[in-house]
Amino acid sequence: MEKERHVLVVFPHPDDEAFGVSGTIASHVNMGTPVTYACLTLGQMGRNMGNPPFANRETLPIIRKQELKEAARALGISDLRMLGFRDKTVEFEDEDKLANLMSSLIAELNPSLVITFYPGYSVHPDHEATGAAVVRAVKNMPEADRPKLHCVAFSRNCVEELGQPDIIHDISAVADVKIEAMKAHRSQTELMLADMADKLKDKDPATIAWINNERFWTYKF
Repeated sequence: MEKERHVLVVFPHPDDEAFGVSGTIASHVNMGTPVTYACLTLGQMGRNMGNPPFANRETLPIIRKQELKEAARALGISDLRMLGFRDKTVEFEDEDKLANLMSSLIAELNPSLVITFYPGYSVHPDHEATGAAVVRAVKNMPEADRPKLHCVAFSRNCVEELGQPDIIHDISAVADVKIEAMKAHRSQTELMLADMADKLKDKDPATIAWINNERFWTYKF
């Protein structure tokens, strides 16, 4: 993993960072690289309410906001931006507005690396709209000034159409931090983490590989 000047992570929901890139984030933080996480929504429309339930539709945004802060603390992120969009509505936002917002963040922070979802291969409409806005912002920059753009993809056809990941980070050295970040999003992850703990106890190879390897595709302009 290269030492970066600044890393900007852009995802739409609390917990998006925890599952796919938290080990990468923690690794950059450990290297002394500033990391900014821009999270577009508070996941207000999330289906999970805890297990057993401890949230409801009214309290969930408050709880998820606190969970996001706790995950950022666990990862060592000191610059957390909550951008104030509503969950499940990002796809309906004006495309220029979103792209201009991403351009403003990039201009302010001057990151050498931006991490987001790969549009077309990230399943959820909010994921797609967020990734597309970031791609548009970077594409609008002079080519020589563009940061690297590493994208997360997990649709069923991503490997078939994009090929194998361009980058695979072995984050086993910070796997414990990754698990702490996932645990922080308690309302969404308790049931899944209980099952994962059993699989880790049994040394399930697929689960270990999923935790320890984070995959990225460089965006092809």
